Formats: sequence, structure tokens, C-alpha cells
Amino acid sequence: MQKILIVQTAFIGDVVLATGLLEKLHATYPSAAIDFLVRKGNESLFIEHPFLHEVLVWDKKQSKYKQLFRIILLVRKKKYDLLINVQRFAATGLLTILSNAKQTVGFNKNPFSFFFNKSIKHIVSNGKTVMHEIERNHLLIKDITDDFAARPKLYPTIADTAFVQQYKQQPYICIAPASVWFTKQFAVHKWIELINALPGKRIVYLLGAPSDKALCATIQNACVDAHIEDLSGKLSFLQSAALMKDAFMNYVNDSAPMHFASAVNAPVTAIYCSTLPAFGFGPLSDRSFIIEVQEKLDCRPCGLHGKKACPRGHFNCANKITNEQLLKPIANN
Repeated sequence: MQKILIVQTAFIGDVVLATGLLEKLHATYPSAAIDFLVRKGNESLFIEHPFLHEVLVWDKKQSKYKQLFRIILLVRKKKYDLLINVQRFAATGLLTILSNAKQTVGFNKNPFSFFFNKSIKHIVSNGKTVMHEIERNHLLIKDITDDFAARPKLYPTIADTAFVQQYKQQPYICIAPASVWFTKQFAVHKWIELINALPGKRIVYLLGAPSDKALCATIQNACVDAHIEDLSGKLSFLQSAALMKDAFMNYVNDSAPMHFASAVNAPVTAIYCSTLPAFGFGPLSDRSFIIEVQEKLDCRPCGLHGKKACPRGHFNCANKITNEQLLKPIANN
């Protein structure tokens, strides 16, 4: 195996989880040139990555299909020995069948999968059949590696690690309070309650994108007695991961920061509101905790993904989580 391309142009958390394929392929074929195709914006995950040959970028926001065909032409010229398509959508399926790769593999839910050299059944975790996303992805390369999925891994650069050192002068907790989906995001007043109940004098760093500034400001302004610093929009993906790595604890939603924690084996407490860890996207760190409402709610889960609002209007899957639950992971440390 000389040249391999991994295709994962979904959102950042999905890309982080797909790095497990990169880890396993490099371990099996250490001399192979492995490339990774991502959507524009996610390429910064791979700055100075030790196992990657090249990162290809598809700009989906500017002339999406014109850019797709540019990528197809680029991929064809590279003549890959193996193309691994992690996605299940038509655009990447078209890229796969037009790739000129010697071997192609992807999931059977891709509408073009019948043209792939190998089509793998996509198993959806439903609470009874539980399969983590990294195990699901590993099925694509199981026959050329082994039976064991690799954990995702990110590699913050020396510069990233040096930059966040300024924030590591005393014990700290990181909180990533935001999510794209309302019902995946722990309620703002609940974050405030948690921060106000944290023991000791630890610094709290709020992490997020520039778009999370208003949310973080609301939390910071409401916690007048806590030592909080808002770092939303100030850190890159890799800098955030480097900071999370040495945190006393990281509190996150069912969202990308949870996968950052997994990818640097950082301690993490993952809060699940409307979704379930059984869907296959749970934390993978050695020291990880899952928090969910203890009461059995007939409306939970309300879907495989988050929603823009609680369908019942009460958001009890978040509001009935207690501070006692949230503080337990740090109670004896």
C-alpha cells in the first residue's frame, strides 16, 4: 500500500473521530503516504501532523460543486491505491467512483456505494446494538489491518503547547458550554449553577468559537464570585486541545470538544441532554464520565441528533440534571 486517501468532509467532531483510521493505517503501513480530505476550516486540525502526507481541502461554501469537481480532478491525478470514504452522502460517493483509485471502500448507505470495490454495512447504534463511531469507521479497514479500532488522536504543535502554557500556572477547569444544537447544549442557567458550586479556587476557562462569545459572556457575568476567563474565539482547535489535556477536568456537551478531549486523552465529563451515549459518540479518554438525567423521560431521546428547541418545551433532559451529579467526578480529587 503506497498511497491512501481518507475522505471525511463532515463537521469537526466527525473528522476528529476519523483520525483513528489514520492512526491504524499508519501503524499497519508506516511507509504509506496517507492524505486526508476535509471541508475548509477543518484543515487546521492537521498542522504538522506526523503521519499525514497532505491535507486536501474542499471549500463547500464557495461554489460548492465547482470546488467538488476541482477536488475530483486533483484526486484523479494522484492515483491512490486506496480511497476510504467515511461519509454516506452522494457528493463524496461521486468523488469516490470518479477518483481513479485502485481500490475504493465506503458505507452501503452512500447512494453510490454499489460502484465501490467494497461496500460495508453501516450499523446504527440504537441502545440495543451499541457501536462507537470509531468502531463503525474501523469496519472500513478491518480486513487490511486487524480487529481493533484505534482511538482518535490530535497532535498539538510545539507552538500550540507553548502558547497555552500561560494558562497553566495553577489548577484549572475547562468548560465548553456551546453546541450547534439547542437540545445538545446544557442549559445556560445550569452552567452558571455548576460554576458557582465548584469547590476550591480553580480557574475556569470557557472555550468555544467566536460565535460563542455572547453565551460565554452571559455565563461569565453571572458568576461574579468565580475566577473565570473567557477564551472563546482566542484559541485554535489544536490550542484548545492542548489546554484541555492538562485540565483538572473538562466539562463538555455531546459535541466536538468532547472528541478533542478523547483525542488528547484529557479528563472529561460529558453532559448528555437530548441525545444518548449509546448512539456511539461517547467519550474515549481513560478518565471520562457521562452525566445524564436520572429520571426516565418518555421523550428522551427525541432524535438521533440535536434539535433547535425542546419539542415538549420543558427541556427536562437538561434541567433535571443535578449539581451533585456534575460535581461527583471531581469530588475526591
